[in-house]
Amino acid sequence: MKKFIVLLFLVFYSKTSSQSAEKSIVLKDIDSNLPIEDATVLIIKTKQILLSNSEGTVSFVLKGASNIQISHSSYLGVILRSTTIKENSTVIYLKSSVHDLDEIILTKKHPQKILKSLVENSIKKLTVPARLKVYSREFFKLNGVCTYYNDGLLNFQIDNRSKNFNSDILVEQNRCYGLIDNDISNELLGYNLNDIMENYYNFKYLNPLLEPDAKKEYEFLIKAYSANENYYLMTVNPIDGAKGLLDDFNIIYDNEKKIIIEVSSDVSASTIAGLKEKTTLGSKNIYKSLFKTIYRFDDTNYYLVSSREEIGFERIDNKKSTDIEVKNYFVTTGFSDQNFSFNENEVFKDKTLFNKKNVILSPYWNVSGLTFTDEEQEIINKIEMNH
Repeated sequence: MKKFIVLLFLVFYSKTSSQSAEKSIVLKDIDSNLPIEDATVLIIKTKQILLSNSEGTVSFVLKGASNIQISHSSYLGVILRSTTIKENSTVIYLKSSVHDLDEIILTKKHPQKILKSLVENSIKKLTVPARLKVYSREFFKLNGVCTYYNDGLLNFQIDNRSKNFNSDILVEQNRCYGLIDNDISNELLGYNLNDIMENYYNFKYLNPLLEPDAKKEYEFLIKAYSANENYYLMTVNPIDGAKGLLDDFNIIYDNEKKIIIEVSSDVSASTIAGLKEKTTLGSKNIYKSLFKTIYRFDDTNYYLVSSREEIGFERIDNKKSTDIEVKNYFVTTGFSDQNFSFNENEVFKDKTLFNKKNVILSPYWNVSGLTFTDEEQEIINKIEMNH
């Protein structure tokens, strides 16, 4: 009888394990064999959204089988069945669509006017009300050493658009590790969660390109993707001789729906090299600055999928200089167009998670939608041990 019970348990355990398994895929460029970062992976069955990390890796737990949709603005999308993914990492190769980006679009309107209408239309099209379950992650590096880390699982309830924009934040879980130097202001740490969604949903980071003088400082150019006839790429780059800390922008948009799909910007090495070094007390010499947001349109809804921001600068102090780097990630793991119920005292009012007491109910980071790289995991383990 005992043998029968044990056998029955093993059969049941085997079936349960087979129905719920951890999957891992690595996305690579078919030509260069390099990893592909910021690819969006949608689990059709659960509607979970995932993002590939800098190693091209995406990990998730799935019960049963599901179709998996992989998309990236610079690659041809694919759909695969989860049953084709092995228990260990399965490498998926994507074909680049950027190689076919050779057709320049000539328009009667100046591209700046097109961009302005794209921003206006995108704001109108973004789904509101909306509930976004978001995973937030931040690394803080001081003088070359990563000394602080935080992440959290947040819910954003977005109620209005544009000038009347409003969002309420509820923090489900969070953790913060590390000791910050007394000379480092808390203002340097993390997203300002109170206005971050307003910036993303009103495309405020594109405001410098919409100013009248922008045409004197930037060159606007529009190109077409032959692999995706609906997608256009607008590049906005500082003209030769332009002065100041001006970014290079890439804006991918759906020319049929007139909505923005992706925005990325960075300050080029040549621009940074041309800046005059600041020496006054408290001034900052920026040596790295990049930004990227991805939006998704799924036939009925249009919403923010992810953002990534990195900044590095040297701060001039009294008798020394301090090197500071901040890297932030923001990933929407779940979306709904339904409101959720909450009490006013549950709403998160602070700017960052820095001063919030740790609330860890489950290993939420394992289903965050953004897999840790080996380097990131090592950093977190080290900071956590020394905390």
